[in-house]
Amino acid sequence: MITLAALQMKSESGDVAANLARIGEGARDAADKGASLLITPELGLTGYGAGDIIRDLAEPADGPLVKRLQAISAETGVAVIAGFAEKAGSQVFNSAVYVDGAAEPVVYRKSHLYGDYERALFAAVEPSTMLFTHRGVKCGMLICYDVEFPENVRRLALAGADAVLVPTALPAGYSGTFITDHMIQTRAFENQVFVAYINHCGADERFTFAGSSRIAAPDGSLLAGAASHGETMMIVTLNPVNFDVSKSENTYLNDLKRRP
Repeated sequence: MITLAALQMKSESGDVAANLARIGEGARDAADKGASLLITPELGLTGYGAGDIIRDLAEPADGPLVKRLQAISAETGVAVIAGFAEKAGSQVFNSAVYVDGAAEPVVYRKSHLYGDYERALFAAVEPSTMLFTHRGVKCGMLICYDVEFPENVRRLALAGADAVLVPTALPAGYSGTFITDHMIQTRAFENQVFVAYINHCGADERFTFAGSSRIAAPDGSLLAGAASHGETMMIVTLNPVNFDVSKSENTYLNDLKRRP
């Protein structure tokens, strides 16, 4: 069982120091509310719509930025998932990192890049199964567009994930509304996992964001939802045991394994 804090935030475009400070504030707030894990949006540290400067702001996974996130985690006692531009050699990836104090960070790279904007900035990678255990709950990470491909969530569920944690940068519009109002709960139900989908709010020079962050339960119910505008901190307890009945009635994963 974990208590999860999810921060729908407005990132400052290109201002890593300001965004890092905001995440630090969020971690302290999460600690005060009894949470042990804070999730923040896709590319929250650089701002999603900052453009070419994102490549200049990219850092390796063992660089100063991740070390600062580790320090925030150690200071507050709250683990953090944050989106950042990861530099590895000559390539830059759209990545999310899980830090828990001084423990080795866990980095996930986005596999499904969305549109010409992302493809011009980042290198594509093959889908990967990145799992970690947080306070006894097995978690997997995806980033934004990744969750719209059912194979990605199913792969994590089959690997044993209890929760799929998804930093996102969903723009406002009809398709965004459908994703937040229907798809996230469906992904949770069809895989019998928790899905936390945490978005930006407001706008930058390129995008207006949908907000509407969501946390869905294995039975398809909505545990928490943010408005389409404004910063919001959602606090939710995820306890897989509470949904044993749903898993016993909706045996999708077991039935997949039984196929001849």
